[in-house]
Amino acid sequence: MKVWAIVAVSTGLASLAPAMMAKDTDERLTSAADVLTDMMHASDKGIPQDLINKSQCMVIVPGIKKAAFIIGAKYGRGFMICRQASGIGWSAPAAVRVEGGSVGFQIGGTEEDVILLVMNRGGMNQLLKDQFTLGAEGNVSAGPLGRNATAETDAMMHAEMLSYSRARGVFAGISLQGATLRRDEVADLEMYGRKLTNRDILNGEVKATPAAAQLETMLDKASMRRSH
Repeated sequence: MKVWAIVAVSTGLASLAPAMMAKDTDERLTSAADVLTDMMHASDKGIPQDLINKSQCMVIVPGIKKAAFIIGAKYGRGFMICRQASGIGWSAPAAVRVEGGSVGFQIGGTEEDVILLVMNRGGMNQLLKDQFTLGAEGNVSAGPLGRNATAETDAMMHAEMLSYSRARGVFAGISLQGATLRRDEVADLEMYGRKLTNRDILNGEVKATPAAAQLETMLDKASMRRSH
């Protein structure tokens, strides 16, 4: 009886695991949409609207964490999403893990949101890989601030990617040199029910899930909004 009880409990927990993981991914999608909402309502010290409008792709990682007891270790899970080839609308989100690197934490706290603007096709090509290291394979710079700032800056002209963080409601440009971005196969499987590559998803070959609808809506609003 005891053996059968243990087997029954174990089987029940195993059946619950996929549902629990899917819920976690859906919650992370909601958190990413919330980060974009806050980005849109940021003060004049926020991310320049011109850069958002011109970005080719965006990486949003809500809640990058500093690992306790491990000096300099950071990690987070989020999503990357690119404009459709037609220039209208966005791809479905591809799940991503961010590990290591010089993630900021210079404005207090041990957790912050990270946004990465990918400004050109060269940067997008890096995202299509299963894994790459910022600074080594992808040119990244701390992004300039100011909602009304022009995109015609040295950062815009030379960097494939511009990186920002947000902690305690404040945006700041940060360095992500040395951080590794890798495909989050587990989260992609949870969202789409099959194995997919970043290329499959970001090139528009996959339809977004209902849970990603809010994120795509906020991306449309954020990238089309014009400063007055």
